[in-house]
Amino acid sequence: MTVHTITGPERAYLRELAKKQREYANLPVMKERERLWYLHNELRGERPMVVMEEQTFLPELLPPSRCESPLAKTIEAQLCQNITVHELIDDDKMIPAEFFVYSKIDVTFLGQELKKTYAESGVGYHIEPVLEELERDLAKLSPSTFHYDQAYTEALAAAAEEALGDLLPVTVKNSYNYWGFGITQRVVDLMGMENMFCAMVAEPEDFHRLMRLITDDFIRCLRWQEENGLLRLNNGNDYMGSGSFCFTRELPGEDFDGNVRSTHLWGHINSQESVGVSPEMYHEFIYPYFEEMARQFGLVYYGCCEPVHDYWDRSLHTQPNLRKVSISPWCDGEFMSERLRGGRIIYSRKPSPNFLGVHSAFDEEAFTAYIANTARLIKGCKAEFIFRDIYQLGGNLEKVRRAVEITRRAAENVY
Repeated sequence: MTVHTITGPERAYLRELAKKQREYANLPVMKERERLWYLHNELRGERPMVVMEEQTFLPELLPPSRCESPLAKTIEAQLCQNITVHELIDDDKMIPAEFFVYSKIDVTFLGQELKKTYAESGVGYHIEPVLEELERDLAKLSPSTFHYDQAYTEALAAAAEEALGDLLPVTVKNSYNYWGFGITQRVVDLMGMENMFCAMVAEPEDFHRLMRLITDDFIRCLRWQEENGLLRLNNGNDYMGSGSFCFTRELPGEDFDGNVRSTHLWGHINSQESVGVSPEMYHEFIYPYFEEMARQFGLVYYGCCEPVHDYWDRSLHTQPNLRKVSISPWCDGEFMSERLRGGRIIYSRKPSPNFLGVHSAFDEEAFTAYIANTARLIKGCKAEFIFRDIYQLGGNLEKVRRAVEITRRAAENVY
């Protein structure tokens, strides 16, 4: 990908956006949110934090682009998103006083060009399996190849620095590891969901071979990033898990010598694809590999949409360094509140997206009752509300801000 030049008018416009982002980043409320996040993630929180993840409905929020060059559009998109989050949502995200550039890392996974046919919506997809019979097909796989596009990353950082670095310092971050270590996601990418389920029963030894192969490959990817200086500390205003943020003073830890290793970082692992697998099969075929991945990190956020209650007592509660667990709309929230009450693991609640993402109108009465029930459940737990998977607002942009206000009011009465 080529980094193109920013035109004079584009540069002037981007600088105006940067000034506005800096203004919002320096508001007293942002410093207060930073304080609350540190306390929250260190289990000393004053109230549950509230996050509205806007990425899935962002096109409805953003104004039309005024830039034409690809580079200017890239910078404009980040600035406009940060500004819009504050102006239209005003949740507990902390608007950064920086501009982020993300290292361009490309991976050819196990030597395969994975094939997916997407639905018109761009969300659902069909997988063309590489593996169908493991005994026969595992030989197709070879070690993944990793590539860091240093020239592109440095050119983008330099261009951003030139355009607005005096207003917003440019910081390079690593986003590859946000979602990079879902082992069962990779199994499904290779063979599809049905083949995965059947392989556990029909080819158990070969299924373990596949899980071992993927786990070793993931760990090799982490070591490659370490050796090439690509890991970045993620103990501040950094995204992690399925929608939360990383503020903590517990990392990188006392062994930090300036060389970032994966054990200095937050990590995220999940197994949404294990829905339908019994607790016994999860414990036998999946959990040992996830536990090994968890040991690669300093702190861990587990889960996304999967109902973790099925696997909690037998497996997940033993996961090392577990600090947050996703309590999705499909999870038994009462069961998990009993397990997490008074403990050292944050109840990361994912409220149902249906109140905001199905109808244009917002049923405030029903939503308020729903959130009040969650607030009741999390009494005695350390908790956060993370709204995700809202794919459209139906033109009603006000409802997300209103939902945040209602949720924050309920959260203030939990602790």
